[in-house]
Amino acid sequence: MITVQNLADAYGRNLEIVKLQTEGLTQQDSLIQLPFRSNCLNWVVGHILTNRCNILSLLGAKDLRPEVNLDHYEREADPIQGPGEGVLMLSELLAHLKTTQRGLEKALGAESEESLQRRAPYRDRPERPVAFWLFFLYFHDSYHVGQTEILRQAAGMDDKII
Repeated sequence: MITVQNLADAYGRNLEIVKLQTEGLTQQDSLIQLPFRSNCLNWVVGHILTNRCNILSLLGAKDLRPEVNLDHYEREADPIQGPGEGVLMLSELLAHLKTTQRGLEKALGAESEESLQRRAPYRDRPERPVAFWLFFLYFHDSYHVGQTEILRQAAGMDDKII
């Protein structure tokens, strides 16, 4: 059985991977587009951030919105093609991820296996136990964390992080 602490630790490992995969990259590097339908590293990191904000909201904790506009990073948002209004600096996205990780650890620490059985909707989806959504959103987080390796290499790093 996955405990609340296991889940908090897993999100922490994902954050460490993102930090390793973005180390040494510039804002310009984070905006490089792959030559097929995809999105840049900047969007992927920002999207991971929106996912974590959604988790905080699901847990009834305060997230960064509305203080930080994450519209460019939402699901099905148009690809980021370069610098522009609403495109955050990679360093800012990473700082926000660190902040949300602390919030996530605190919010998860206030939960128990029993409390996570309460039912809640997620976005436009039907009610399910909060534990179900947390597991689904961890999968989502991990999916995008995995993309950071390819996007690091697209920036010309030609190295191995993991």
